[in-house]
Amino acid sequence: MKIYCIGIGPGDEKYFTPEAIQAIKKSDVLVGYKYYMSYVENLTKGKKQISTGMKKEQERAEAAFAEAEKGNTVAVISSGDAGVYGMAPLLWELKQKNNSAVEIEVVPGISAMFAAAAKLGAPLGHDFCSISMSDLLTPWEKIEKRIKAAAEADFITAIYNPLSQGRFWQLMRLKELFLEVRSPETPVGIARQVGREEENTEVIQLKDLDTSMADMFTVIIIGNSQTQKFENRMVTPRGYLSRKTDESLAGKVGRQIMNESFRTILQEVSFEGKSLAHIWVALHCIHTTADFQLNDFIDLKNNVVPALYEKFHSENPPVIVTDVSMVTRGIRKAIAQKLGLQIKCYLDDERVKTVAEEKGITRSQAGIRLAVEEHPNAVFVFGNAPTALIELVKLVRNKKANPAGVIAAPVGFVNVQESKWQLKYGCPDIPAVFVNGRRGGSNVAATIINAILSWNEAKAMNPGEGL
Repeated sequence: MKIYCIGIGPGDEKYFTPEAIQAIKKSDVLVGYKYYMSYVENLTKGKKQISTGMKKEQERAEAAFAEAEKGNTVAVISSGDAGVYGMAPLLWELKQKNNSAVEIEVVPGISAMFAAAAKLGAPLGHDFCSISMSDLLTPWEKIEKRIKAAAEADFITAIYNPLSQGRFWQLMRLKELFLEVRSPETPVGIARQVGREEENTEVIQLKDLDTSMADMFTVIIIGNSQTQKFENRMVTPRGYLSRKTDESLAGKVGRQIMNESFRTILQEVSFEGKSLAHIWVALHCIHTTADFQLNDFIDLKNNVVPALYEKFHSENPPVIVTDVSMVTRGIRKAIAQKLGLQIKCYLDDERVKTVAEEKGITRSQAGIRLAVEEHPNAVFVFGNAPTALIELVKLVRNKKANPAGVIAAPVGFVNVQESKWQLKYGCPDIPAVFVNGRRGGSNVAATIINAILSWNEAKAMNPGEGL
């Protein structure tokens, strides 16, 4: 007394496994859904056949046990893999419920999502899940919870049973839920009738998914945040090439740690709609502070990152002037020395105290006045003193200074926001990085310069030299 529960794959005989073929040949009785039975027709000669229509799964399972208890060997046919939305769970449930002595052997098959994935390229290269949209046996409320969990966890998600005559709106609700947390450009694979004559596949973007593209014979695969479209295929990298990049940094522990930090930040922060320059600066700032909200406070003006990178790597790079010495200590010395950059802070200059006392201004303001006299075209970096930034704005507007760029990241409460507004609206043509609001600091100002110095590594997300 034995039942083989056989997965025959998506349909075509080329997807039958040798084990499935042998199990069918050994069987006296074949049981299955009418449509699926047509795919094993050439293996049915001399065998009793029991077939039913849709929604008759329990009837077929009970018939299989009845035939097996007569001493027959029975093959129950499922499409794909019998354990994936197939007959295997029901057969085991009945065996347990009835305490049946009938032996069950599940013969694995190629699930529709695996056949579809093969046709679509390599979309299942990382963690994935599958969700059936059929609410005949599962309440929609539970299905929706699973959709939300898959979307938020960044799983590649295979969708079974996306559409039927009576189930016409659920796919669009799934799209709506995914768009709450996924990019509209996320690649989505549509695979219909895989392995059959009517086979058709295409790769679209999540924002374009529509019910007209699917039916009950369609599997939909939604990529994750790393999935890419390539030659009308989908590829989800496993991570081997990025790991090789790390291996190329052997012995450079600081850069390896920072690389790993960048990967963590990229997973936890949404940079949707942001330029690569913004992402690059924000990654450095968040890495330095562990403040994810900095992503929303960073503002880049006048192509500042590539413009300053080009100037720093030129034959005559501008001097970097900082408002406090703490900023100078945070700039990567190895790359600065390699480029021949001069980094100056005038705060401790002997002349500063005299100028401050004579003019009735702060030492920070006095330091900027001296810096502008000697280096009017410098890159000015502010990580502490809003009065120094206000002084620079005054000198620019009086045409005494023409900075190559400004990093505006003073921190605190008094005149901090106002100093940044003065630069932003009073000197609109200067390339600048702003850390808006009251946020900022010497460490943030220095790391922004480091980001600019390593701009050439941005596409590879490699933090660059000097660590």
